[in-house]
Amino acid sequence: MATVLEQCRVQPSSGSHLTLPLTHFDMPFLTSSPSQRLLFIDFTCSKPDFLETIVPRLKESLCVTLKHFLPLAGNLIYPIISGRPVSRYVVGDSVSLTIAECDKDFNYLTGNHPRMAEEFYACVPQLPPPIHLSDSIIYPLMALQLTLFPGHGVCFGLINSHVIADECTIVGFVKEWASVNRFGSDSELIDKDNKSLPFYDRTFVEDPEGLDSISWNTMKKYKPAHSAPQIFPLNRLRATFVVTKDEVQKLKNFILNKQTNMDYISSFTVISAYVWVCLVRSAAALRVEEVPADEPEYFAFAANCRARLSPPLPSTYFGNCAVMVIAESKYGELKGQEGFLISAEMIGQAIQKTVYNEKGILHGADWPVEFPKWSGRRGFSVAGSPRFNIYDADFGWGKAKKYEFVHLDKETSMSLCKSREFQGGFEIGLSRPKIKMDAFAAVFTQGLKNMAQ
Repeated sequence: MATVLEQCRVQPSSGSHLTLPLTHFDMPFLTSSPSQRLLFIDFTCSKPDFLETIVPRLKESLCVTLKHFLPLAGNLIYPIISGRPVSRYVVGDSVSLTIAECDKDFNYLTGNHPRMAEEFYACVPQLPPPIHLSDSIIYPLMALQLTLFPGHGVCFGLINSHVIADECTIVGFVKEWASVNRFGSDSELIDKDNKSLPFYDRTFVEDPEGLDSISWNTMKKYKPAHSAPQIFPLNRLRATFVVTKDEVQKLKNFILNKQTNMDYISSFTVISAYVWVCLVRSAAALRVEEVPADEPEYFAFAANCRARLSPPLPSTYFGNCAVMVIAESKYGELKGQEGFLISAEMIGQAIQKTVYNEKGILHGADWPVEFPKWSGRRGFSVAGSPRFNIYDADFGWGKAKKYEFVHLDKETSMSLCKSREFQGGFEIGLSRPKIKMDAFAAVFTQGLKNMAQ
């Protein structure tokens, strides 16, 4: 358990009103559960030092950082009668911040081995409840928690509505907060051309064929999601599987040596394909359900498209700006001998079709409409991206020890990020019931050994 030491709200140090319309990139996430992330930092810190020095400095640096990320301190305004939802910040809005102390085993939580999923929730903040007005509902968009493990380190907990920002934006926020805290000012964030500051102009967002309207007409049929108290026990384990640079290369070589039509295969493709086929094979080995060989299997992931729009958006564009890429195969094919080759080809083809579409990344886009239809299908998805390395964030105490996506406990997803320990390596995070985790680990480990032979 964690003991709450302080509950407060932190306002941006400055800033004026800011209202942002939701784009077709944002609206599909209205029904998504909030994203929950934990960043564990290993450094010796006593409780008095934490409360008297660390916390005040972090609050101050958060104030300064939020003035550049105003929507995170604001709210989602969801109309009841008419109109579209908007993100709105008004002067006086703030972020909920919880200061806590935890007596759990820091080394246990930050390991790679299977750990009880519910053990992490002592560090997870809760979003404040929505406020119901006569004409609208006001949804807070972010909450934070700083949890001290006396003598071991601190955990930064962050929960946010996905409708306000994607991984690129949230990791950018964490990195900038770390920079301000480390250097004592935002001078590193502000350059002479302001190219490092968040970019908010929605008029630059490409909207072919009225995707904004199409997306809203689809999503307004559903109620917005909000944070609900977690029900325990979860009966799940969390584990991290690390693949080294050499192992990634062996996976690539296995595919390339098969003389496929794939001239180029990325690390993301082979890792995703390998995890996908290991999940299918391990589930088949358990024989807990009978699945027809021709049953469709889907693998979905987000592709950042800021640089691929016309005109391209800055890398600092604030919000969601990613398209869903969906690969499809069949259960019988994936669990078979050529499953890894097939999964890699299907993911590669999906990337080619969507990301490298000659007519543009949004040509023929229908994912705003299709988004709700994937519920209930046999599928798997990816949270996070190795392109946005949160381990680069340094609050002044060195590189973080562990990054966890807590919301994996509610989804059939994996997390993927760069490895902290191995240059060119990657960390794969999973949350599964014990029997499924054990089966996956056995298939995953043996498969990598076979690749080495």
